[in-house]
Amino acid sequence: MLTVLRNRAYRHLFTAHVVALAGTGLATVALGLLAYDIAGPRAGSVLGTALAIKMVAYVGLAPVIAALAERVPRRAVMVGSDVVRGGVALTLPFVDQVWQVYVLVFVLQAASAAFTPTFLAVVPDVLPDEDDYTQALSLSRLAYDTESLFSPALAAALLTATTYNWLFLGTAVGFAASAILVLSAVLPKRTAAADMQHRAGVQGSVTAGIRLLLGAPALRSLLWMDLAVAAGGALVLVNTVVYVRDHLTLTAGDVALALGAYGGGSMVVALFLPRLLKHVPDRRAMLTGVLALPGIFAGTALVTAAQTGDWRWPVLLTLWAAFGAAGSLVLTPSGKILRRCTSPEHRTAAFAAHFSLSHACWLATYPLAGWLGAAAGLQAAVLALTTVALAAAVLALRSWPANSAAPVAHSEGAHVHANLPATHPHLADAVLAPGGFRHHHAPRADHLHAA
Repeated sequence: MLTVLRNRAYRHLFTAHVVALAGTGLATVALGLLAYDIAGPRAGSVLGTALAIKMVAYVGLAPVIAALAERVPRRAVMVGSDVVRGGVALTLPFVDQVWQVYVLVFVLQAASAAFTPTFLAVVPDVLPDEDDYTQALSLSRLAYDTESLFSPALAAALLTATTYNWLFLGTAVGFAASAILVLSAVLPKRTAAADMQHRAGVQGSVTAGIRLLLGAPALRSLLWMDLAVAAGGALVLVNTVVYVRDHLTLTAGDVALALGAYGGGSMVVALFLPRLLKHVPDRRAMLTGVLALPGIFAGTALVTAAQTGDWRWPVLLTLWAAFGAAGSLVLTPSGKILRRCTSPEHRTAAFAAHFSLSHACWLATYPLAGWLGAAAGLQAAVLALTTVALAAAVLALRSWPANSAAPVAHSEGAHVHANLPATHPHLADAVLAPGGFRHHHAPRADHLHAA
């Protein structure tokens, strides 16, 4: 898997991504301590609101910012985002009002909403070979999981020697290092077709990505898969502390162990997935993960219903690892599906739209897991999220039939068919684009089109 790091441009971009993730992890810990200093017992509500602001920024701003960012070089977008995020991190230690926290978190996440989709859209251009790109997706999944496991530990170690305000400085240093690494990477130039697309109106660019996601069967299925994964992830991330401390009456250290099981399950799948996907189609692997989620929820319902028994703790750890594994099985190959179903000139818009809509799934499931669990109990939350996951899994399966493989985008001889039906044989390898189905192949004298 590490062989992909031999590509200098990708190595610098990936390292920038990892460093920025570590900085964000430090900022998360420091923000919690800052909220406690400002709000005291109300710190939980402050952090909950800050998390909601983060998700709203991702959902509402990612496509708009991506459309605006397409008017400037991609390197400038990523470096500018790092500069803004570093500036916010340096400002946070001087905050003494809750509303200031909310404003700065919004700015920070708006900058992330520009950086992340741009980064995701650049990687397929840097790594045109599909095997290399598959390895890159697994490395990205490992980076996310590793950050969630080790950033809190790093923050705890630093806090033994300094105050939390210095964690914000570490965050700023991480974003500065990310910007330097992006500047040092040589990025492929945009194609002429991409430049023409970028000169289109902002409104058209914003809606183009959403139309692409809703128009292709594989991408519609991917959105339903995102919802199913968000249902499982929300239960774990929101209610682990309730399960461990209240339902099982275990220690705070066991909370970290349960979350570690979730991240560990995801990491194991990410490590072995590139090898697996050489023998198993992406569709089968992803649908296996999403169809496993209702079964995992059923096991969770049994643990939730049981009031006694030492068996509950190891079973909970197993279920949490299974949630992580199923989520990784779905999310890791998603970039391949986006890449295959979109042409290069629409790729940034598609990644931005997916970034936005996938986070909308989390925005819907977080409060369902938290508020319903607090108001009606854990079992009510489990049953509601099980229903969501089951319905989403069925819709994902129906949206992406077995005879509807994800089309592969090529780069030559692009033309659009606005009048042919989706079932026309000529569209077997077409890529859905705004205005119709787009072909990319070299012109052939015997290639006749009947509209």
